[in-house]
Order: sequence, then structure tokens, then C-alpha cells
Amino acid sequence: MKKSYLIPFILVTFCFALWGFANDITNPMVKAFSKIFRMSVTDGSLVQVAFYGGYFCMAFPAAIFIRKYSYKAGVLMGLGLYAAGALLFFPSKSIGLYGCFLIAYFIMTCGLSFLETSCNPYILAMGPEETATRRLNLAQCFNPCGSIIGMFVAMNFIQAKLNPMSSDERALLSDAEFEALKNADLDVLISPYLAIGAVIVLMFFIILFTNMPKNGDKNHDIHFLVTIRRIFKLRYYSEGVIAMCWTFIIQYGTRIFMAEGMGEQEAEVLSQQFNIYAMVFFICSRFIATFLMRYVKPASLLAIFGVLAMVFTLGVIVFQNRMGIYSLVCVSGCMSLMFPTIYGIALDGMGDDAKFGAAGLIMAILGGSVLPPLQAMIIDQGTVFGSFPATNASFVLPFICFLVVTVYGYRTHVVRHL
Repeated sequence: MKKSYLIPFILVTFCFALWGFANDITNPMVKAFSKIFRMSVTDGSLVQVAFYGGYFCMAFPAAIFIRKYSYKAGVLMGLGLYAAGALLFFPSKSIGLYGCFLIAYFIMTCGLSFLETSCNPYILAMGPEETATRRLNLAQCFNPCGSIIGMFVAMNFIQAKLNPMSSDERALLSDAEFEALKNADLDVLISPYLAIGAVIVLMFFIILFTNMPKNGDKNHDIHFLVTIRRIFKLRYYSEGVIAMCWTFIIQYGTRIFMAEGMGEQEAEVLSQQFNIYAMVFFICSRFIATFLMRYVKPASLLAIFGVLAMVFTLGVIVFQNRMGIYSLVCVSGCMSLMFPTIYGIALDGMGDDAKFGAAGLIMAILGGSVLPPLQAMIIDQGTVFGSFPATNASFVLPFICFLVVTVYGYRTHVVRHL
């Protein structure tokens, strides 16, 4: 990597960690908000709808903004919205309405959409095209580092500090008792978001006053519909959008650990520990996958990891004990290379159209907004097909997604290399 790219590469890579933090401090909040506001898992999953809905709604506006101005401007806009959404948790707590938190999440992830639409193709542009996918996988290795910090903060500074009263016990509280408990729990929940908001503001000013490369920023003309029609005619791209399609490890683990005799809060904290183990495995696997790309074509490796993910997901579905949790941890390792590899394949050779191409792939993250409510609706059934745990059955949906990813990797390998 050229010396002139080193500092910008480090700063942009740090942004990967920042949105990893946001993603994985948020996943456990489905369960936390369900308890705090006495809601069903389905209602709690609206956190994910708001979170990933921001990605979907802002992706193409972000691409237009980046095309008109620059990648650096896109990164700054993303950081600004991210900070604004995180800091809005304070007035949301004062108002005390669940909907206010959903608005804050939506604004925050509009910022994340700007960041991902900017940073992913920006990394691809920082060097030769033949090593672009490997370079993006390296940068993406720091995304789960942020995720682990987010999980650690969620486990130790939110889940462990919330009132240990179970969901059933909370349902018996009077309105006055419920409000007092809710306010105390919300005080705990918002503190990490306010802290990360301050960190994002600092990062904003660091990047603002740093000279960043202008790779890919030469063309500022916007012909939106023409560009969209052009890029969706590319087979690798259109199929990549479809392939870009994990939130319920807490519910899954809690059910298993409570069956072993643990209390609800203890089971939730232990489940989050396994979530951290899964992310550590994810990071290790991503470094290994990045190394293997020197010898194995990215599309082939994608198909292999997709098959392994399906095998382990079957374990998640079939086992009703800790073997299911172990399988879920292994699935995380299989997911490690999927996003950046699909991204690199889909945007290969797209040139300046990569800004809009990146937006389409970021919009495909809407799957993270659609699938959790569908999975939550299955989980809320309790059992299916008689006495089979609905939590286990709900992982049929990720299995289908991994099947799509596997087919995409295989088809790309066949077309390009056979």
C-alpha cells in the first residue's frame, strides 16, 4: 500500500469498527426493550426494523451525495448522523416512549448507511484492482473488533446492570412501579450510546482536518436512472444484491440455559458471552479467509463457507441443548468472509459506478430489517409441530439465506473460472 494511503486507510478502517460497535450493541436490545417496555419479542424486533430500515432508506441518497461531493464528504455526513442518533437517546429517555428510541435508531443508521456506502468502495479504490477484494476483507476484519466491544459493553454495562426482575414478574407490576423500573433501566441503557456519540464527534473532527485521497471522485455527474439500469444489467452485481440477504442468539441461548435451571438474567448474560465467543471466532475466521484468498478464488471460498454455514445451521435447528449454541458459534465463523467477498465480486470492474453499486448492496441489508421480525414471529409461537421449540425452527430462515449465498458463489466461480 502506498504511504500516502496509509493514514486514510487506517482512519477509514476505524470507521468499520465504529459501525460494528453500533450493530452489535443493538442486537441484544431486542430482548432488553422487550423487557423494559413489557412487549413481545415481535414488538421488540422493531428495533431491528428501524435499525436496518435506515440502511435501506438512505443508501441511494448517500450514493448521490457522495457522487456530487466526495467519499470524504460521505464519511463525514455518516459520522454526523451516527453521532446525532446516538445522542438522541438522552431526550428519548426523557420522553420515555419506545417510538422515540426507534427514531433515534433510524437516524443513527442513516449515518451508518452513509458510512458503509462510502467506506467500502473507498477501500476498494485505495490501491490496485487485483487486490481490492483482499484489501476490503482486511479492512472488514476490524468491523467485528468493534462488534466485540459492542457485545462486551451490552453484556457488562447494559444487560448485567438492568433490574434482574423477569418478564413475568414485570407483568405483575402496577403502573407506577412499572414506570419507576422502566426509567431506572432506561438510564442504564442510554449511557453507552451517549459515550459512543462523544467518540463519533471526536472522529468526525479528526477526519475533517485530515487530507484524504480523491480516488474515484473525479466524476460528479449524476445520471441516476441511467446508472442504475447500467449496473443492474451486470450479472455479478444483480445476483450479488440478492445474496446480501443474526440477532436471536440471545433468545436461543436464554431458552437453553433456563432449561438447565438458570434464572432469566443469568441466562441472558451467559448467552451474550457466547455471542462474544462467536464474534471472536468470526474475526479469526476472517483473517484466515483473507489469507486463503491468496490461493483460493474468492467465489470458490464463498461457496465453501456457504455450505459449511448450512451444515452448522442444521445443527442449530436440530439440537436442543448446548450443541445448538456451539453450532451457532461455528455459523458465525462461516459468515466471516461473506459480506466483503460478495461486495468485492459484485463491484469488480464497476469503476466510478461503484458509488451507486455500493448503495444497492447496502440497501440489500434491508434483509436485516425484514428477517428478524419474521424470525421473531416464529419464536413468539413458543412451539411448532407439536412440541418442537419455535426458536430452533426459526433458524430455517438463515439456512435459506446461506443457500442463496452458496449458489451465488458457485455460479460466479463457474462463469469466471471454468
